[in-house]
Amino acid sequence: MKFLRTPDERFANLPDYHFSPHYVMVDDTEGGQLRVHYLDEGAPDAPVVLMLHGEPSWSYLYRKMIPIVVQAGYRVIVPDLIGFGRSDKPTQQENYTHTRHVQWIGSLLNQLQLRNITLVCQDWGGLIGLRLVAARPDLFAGVIAANTMLPAFPLQHPKLKEVFGTWQKLKTTVGFGSWYSFSQLYPRWTAGFVIQMGTAVKMPKAVKAAYDAPYPSQDYMAGARVFPRLVPSEMKQNAQAWQQLIKFNKPFLCAFSDKDPIMSSMAGIFPALIAGCAGQPHTTIYNGGHFLQEDQAEQLAQVVVKFCARLPK
Repeated sequence: MKFLRTPDERFANLPDYHFSPHYVMVDDTEGGQLRVHYLDEGAPDAPVVLMLHGEPSWSYLYRKMIPIVVQAGYRVIVPDLIGFGRSDKPTQQENYTHTRHVQWIGSLLNQLQLRNITLVCQDWGGLIGLRLVAARPDLFAGVIAANTMLPAFPLQHPKLKEVFGTWQKLKTTVGFGSWYSFSQLYPRWTAGFVIQMGTAVKMPKAVKAAYDAPYPSQDYMAGARVFPRLVPSEMKQNAQAWQQLIKFNKPFLCAFSDKDPIMSSMAGIFPALIAGCAGQPHTTIYNGGHFLQEDQAEQLAQVVVKFCARLPK
C-alpha cells in the first residue's frame, strides 16, 4: 500500500499542542505496515480514557481536554486515525475502508494492552469506536458519545419510534447530505476550513492552520475526502454491531452539542436503544458546534471526568 508520511517539522510549535509523539506499526492488510501515531498522557497505571477523533480533524482536536482529564487522575490515549494527523496516509481512496479502520485501532489497543477503557468518541470516532465496543465489550468500562452515530440502527425498534415517531421525521432532521455534497463536489477544501465551518466559535488563524498541518498538499487528503462516502458503506456489519450494542449494559452517556446541524437531532437514538444509557445523566454541551471539543473543551472534559468518577472501581 502506497502512503505518505507528513514531515515532523509540520507539527512544530502548534498552539497548545506540546505532547510527545508515540507510534505503533499496524498491518496494512496488503502485506505491508502503516505507522499509527498516538498521544499517551498521564500515569501509565491510571484508568484509561481513549479519545477518538473524526474527520478531517486529528488528535489536535483534543488538546484542550487532555490536560484536564490527566489532572483528574486518568491516562489519556489519543490516536490519529490512519490518513490523519501524524499517522501514515495511504494515497489511494480505495485503500480506506470502515473495517480497516476498526482493525487498525483495534491493533493499537491490543499492542498497548489497554483494558477497562472509557471511550470518548465524536464523528467518525464513533463509527470506528462503537464497532470496537460491539466486538470487544470486555475491553470497555464505559462510553461517552458526543456528536456521533453508527449507521444502520434498528429503525423498527419500538423505543426508537417512541422518540422520533417515524423514520421519515428522523430523516428530515439530519443535515449530513449538505456536508456530503460539499465534500465531494469541491476539489480543494482544507481541514482547517471544514473545522471552522463546523464550530460555533471563531478560531484563531494559528489554530486553523494547525488543523491543516498534517496535509502539506491535497495528495495527503485521500482519507479526509473519502470518509463521507464510507459512512453508509458497511450497513450489514453496522447492523450486526447494533445487535451487540443494544445489549451493552455498562455506563453509556450522551454529550451532544446544541449547535451541530448534522448530529444534534440524533442525540436521542442511543438512550432509546442501548441498555447502558438507562439512568445516565445525558447532557447537552451548550454553544458547541459539530467539533464541540474545539468550541467547549472544558465543558466536555468535565463531563468526562465526572463520568469516569462514577464508574465502578
